[in-house]
Amino acid sequence: MNNIFYLIGVVILVFIYFCTLFVIAQIKNNNSIVDIGWGLGFVLISIYTIIYSLIAKTTDVYILAVTTAVIFWGLRLFLYIGIRNIGKPEDYRYVDMRKKWGEKNHKVQAFFRVFMAQAGFMLIVSAPVYIVYLNNINYTEWWLIVGAVIFLIGLFFEAVGDYQLKEFIKKPENKGKLMTTGLWKYTRHPNYFGETMIWWGIWIMIIPSSWGFIAIVSPVIITFLLLFVSGIPLLEKKMKSRADFQEYMKKTSVFFPWFPKK
Repeated sequence: MNNIFYLIGVVILVFIYFCTLFVIAQIKNNNSIVDIGWGLGFVLISIYTIIYSLIAKTTDVYILAVTTAVIFWGLRLFLYIGIRNIGKPEDYRYVDMRKKWGEKNHKVQAFFRVFMAQAGFMLIVSAPVYIVYLNNINYTEWWLIVGAVIFLIGLFFEAVGDYQLKEFIKKPENKGKLMTTGLWKYTRHPNYFGETMIWWGIWIMIIPSSWGFIAIVSPVIITFLLLFVSGIPLLEKKMKSRADFQEYMKKTSVFFPWFPKK
């Protein structure tokens, strides 16, 4: 029964959180606020899980390891996107959505197709957090170590890639230029590569769980979305008309880091 209450609590928490984001977005007339809130939502789920496990007296090293990893990733992403986007106009993707929807029922469209859709994805992607809480079994530390290493590799690519791009954009002499140095020399999307590795690493941590196979949906969904839906395809579609980007595409791996072609 405690497990059922725990899961119900997660769903209620996520629903209230995204409803709050929706209200703020309508006040600001900026639906891209949902992007700022994405990472923080996972932080809230993880904190809730830690508190619930402490109350239920089921806290162990695996629960702490997985939730700590998610909290660290989520806070970094929340702060990075928040600092980058705060005070700026609505992202072009959400502007395009508004144009497609028109003025009729655009808030209803935004509520279900943006905020509730992302709430659903969050509930799916955060599956490793539920699984590690719901399965009180003996784990092996080797899976935890391997998963943690992959997680840290992913975090390195995501955080360093974001930092290098931010520093590049800050310099006036780089205005209008394309970022092709640092990690961006080896992959056109180091941050997206890092994001997928983060979730594969988190999943690997909990493989010994009797329900661990179910949680594979988390990294699979993230990888699919970034590779084929809302990540790389949208960004490259926006950039591919540029001659410098076309040259960059010829030399640099699209996703997996590799040495550039000569």
